[in-house]
Amino acid sequence: MKKILFMLMIVISVSIAQAKENMKTVYLAGGCFWGVQGYFDQVAGVKSTTVGYANGKGSDTDYHRIATTDHAETLKVEFDENIVHLGEILARYFSIIDPFSVNQQGNDKGRQYRTGIFWQDNELGKEIKAFVAQEQKKYPKPFALIVEPLKNFVVAEEYHQKYLQKNPNGYCHIDLGKAKLPINPDSRFAVPTQSKLKATLSSTAFAVTQHKATEQAFSHPYDKHYAKGIYVDVVTKKPLFASSDKFNSGSGWPSFTRPITTDAVKFTPDNSHNMQRIEVQSRLGESHLGHVFTDGPQDKGGLRYCINGAALEFIPYEEMDKKGYGDYKVYVK
Repeated sequence: MKKILFMLMIVISVSIAQAKENMKTVYLAGGCFWGVQGYFDQVAGVKSTTVGYANGKGSDTDYHRIATTDHAETLKVEFDENIVHLGEILARYFSIIDPFSVNQQGNDKGRQYRTGIFWQDNELGKEIKAFVAQEQKKYPKPFALIVEPLKNFVVAEEYHQKYLQKNPNGYCHIDLGKAKLPINPDSRFAVPTQSKLKATLSSTAFAVTQHKATEQAFSHPYDKHYAKGIYVDVVTKKPLFASSDKFNSGSGWPSFTRPITTDAVKFTPDNSHNMQRIEVQSRLGESHLGHVFTDGPQDKGGLRYCINGAALEFIPYEEMDKKGYGDYKVYVK
C-alpha cells in the first residue's frame, strides 16, 4: 500500500515539476537567522532559503560589521505560490516572532535582530502591507515591525547557511517543531460524533464524507459556483479551499488548483474500481473529499483537486469575519 502511494506521489511530483511555477520572493527578519531558516526550510512550497543581511547602510558588510552598517539578519525565502500562499508564509512568520519586541527576539539583543518584512516586487509589497494591517487590527499596541522595500541585501558567509543542518545541536531561539503544526489551531474546529453527523448532514453529504461515495457529476450547485469566499469541511467547518483557486474543469465536480493552506488536506491511496488514484481527505476530520489528478492548469501548478460539492460548505467573503474566518480572508483574492 505504501509503495503504491509512493509511486502515485512520484507521478504528482513529476507533474508539478513539469508545470509552470509561480515563484515569489520575500525577505524576513526575525531575530537570529539560523532559526528562521531552520523553520522555513520545513514549509511545503518553499523552494530555497538564503540567510543574509538587509536594509543597512551600503551593500558591503559581514557578520562582524553589521552593528556598524546597521543591517538586519534576514532570511530570503523563495517559494512557489502555486503550492503555498504568501498569506501562509506571513502567518507562519508571525507565529515565530514577537512583533512588539524592539531589537530583540528570544535571547538575542541588538539592532541586527530587529524584525522586518522586505520585498522587491511592488505588487507583493501591497499584499504584505495589507496582511500586516489586518494582523495589527487584532491588537491595540502598535507592532515594532519594519515593513518596507528591500535594500542592500548581502548574502551571509557560507558557514551561516543552513547552520542548524550542519550543527543540529546549535543554538536556536525558535521551536522548529512548530513548522509541522497547523498554522491555524485545530482546537477552533470539532469532529462531531457519527450520530450527530447523521442528524445534521444530508444523506448525500454523510455518504460522501463518511462512506466515500461519489455524488453524480454536474449534480451539485458548487460545480458552477464562483462567488468570492472559502469552502470549509462540511463536517469540521475547517477551511479547505478558496474561491480564488477554483476553476471550471468541465468534469462536473468542483475543481481547485490547491488547498487553502498546506495543512488543510491529506492524501491516501485509492485502488477501488480497478483504478489507482489518490484520495483527498480533510486532514482534521478525515472526511472523504474527492481525488487529486495531474491534469489541472499548468500555470497554476498542474493539479486538479476534484471535490464532491456535498463535502463542502461555502462561506461568502462578506460573512467571513462574522463567522470567525477573518484570518482566512488573506487567501481570497
